[in-house]
Amino acid sequence: MAAAALKNSSLRNSLLSRTTSLSFSLKYLLQSSSSFHSLISSKSHPAFTSQAETHTKEENDDDPVPTSGISRPLSEILKELNKKVPDSVIRHRIDDGFTIKYVPWHIVNRIMNLHAPEWSGEVRNITYSADGKSVSVVYRVTIYGTDAEIYRESTGTASMDEPGYGDPVQKAEAMAFRRACARFGLGLHLYHEEIL
Repeated sequence: MAAAALKNSSLRNSLLSRTTSLSFSLKYLLQSSSSFHSLISSKSHPAFTSQAETHTKEENDDDPVPTSGISRPLSEILKELNKKVPDSVIRHRIDDGFTIKYVPWHIVNRIMNLHAPEWSGEVRNITYSADGKSVSVVYRVTIYGTDAEIYRESTGTASMDEPGYGDPVQKAEAMAFRRACARFGLGLHLYHEEIL
């Protein structure tokens, strides 16, 4: 009897901590989306404008929670993600003598939160090379719309002795995440600018 009461108490505490964590995560997501939207809305770039901005100020005064992207069909979400990202968020790095343009993972994350707030991501696999010189990560991004859900996976590889900030798994994960999002169209133009 005492074991059952202890188990129920433990289960109740676990559920309370998960509920609190989920509540905090949702609040953070909404604040992050709102902060990012206000930060870049002054740039008035089509990649960062939303349908909610077409309303008058009086309509938005009663609605402090950002609602762009929440519970929309996949076609609308994908249309937003396929817009060209502004040059101000694009970074450059030199890799094997070539200049590579990319959008940092934290900016990609913010764009996903803005246009597809009902998305999720997960590391599917981490593989170290046989010689121990590199690591590869497989990452899956899933977008949930009102009509369906869709996912894309991609890989990222990093050298174990590559200098710079972060560990190799972190770098490979960031690369895989950006590439998986590009499969939805986010920043995809960076991969084929030379042909356009």
